[in-house]
Amino acid sequence: MFNHLLRKWKTIWNDESGMGVVEVILIIIVLIGLVLIFKDNLSDLVDSLFETMTENAGDV
Repeated sequence: MFNHLLRKWKTIWNDESGMGVVEVILIIIVLIGLVLIFKDNLSDLVDSLFETMTENAGDV
């Protein structure tokens, strides 16, 4: 009985069929966290870029 449970546990432990999904979810969570941390800096950067493009649009 114990050997059967041990073999089953090893099979489950070594199964990596869902690891790709887990990795993608973790990467998305990290990216969302970075966006939330640097939200103000990103907003200022985008505003500055659009302001520069608007000012230089008359030169074209």
